[in-house]
Amino acid sequence: MKLLLVEDDARIASFVVQGFNQAGFAIDHVSNSDAAMNFVTSTIYDALIVDIMLPGNDGLTLIEDLRARKITTPTIILSAKRSVDDRVRGLRGGGDDYLTKPFAFTELLARVQALIRRSAGAVATGNLTSADISLNLLTREVIRGDQKIELQPREFSLLEYLVRNTDRVVSKTMILEHVWDYNFDPQTNVVDVLVCRLRNKIDRNFDRKAIQTIRGVGYVLKST
Repeated sequence: MKLLLVEDDARIASFVVQGFNQAGFAIDHVSNSDAAMNFVTSTIYDALIVDIMLPGNDGLTLIEDLRARKITTPTIILSAKRSVDDRVRGLRGGGDDYLTKPFAFTELLARVQALIRRSAGAVATGNLTSADISLNLLTREVIRGDQKIELQPREFSLLEYLVRNTDRVVSKTMILEHVWDYNFDPQTNVVDVLVCRLRNKIDRNFDRKAIQTIRGVGYVLKST
């Protein structure tokens, strides 16, 4: 999953970016609304995390501008403002959730995951399935058939991306953008290495090989 953080406080930004990276998310960071607009209009994100107090246009203005452009990416607002009126204004302006500072990263993570599940149409239990592969987005548990499979955060993120795109070929560039971030060199072999690790865990003990390589194009998770 790929996120954009819009936050001008370097300390908070570092804390949030590190947390999401460790949780297996790809996350880009910008510090003002103009840069955020450029990123959102040129890159597909699964969710936005937007601080209200930004240099130039504030976060609420940014969200209102995005909604006016019919960009409906799920958005959670961060703010030190705690009044009910502030929260109401943020939600009425196009925000999907509102979290006051200071906050625990675990709560931010849970709220972002909930936003993504709702926007993607995942069932209420937070499960994604493809053939005999099942992912629980809440517990990060993976089951294939009757076997529980232990995955590292980045492996889980890759599998989630493949499951969401079942039977559709995804290129290495698409995987880089959704599992890492824009800073990674597209010539690197990290995608091949990660796919190899995931395939070894997902397919090793099964006759049907779910993850297939489309030579010169990318990878696909097959449902049959």
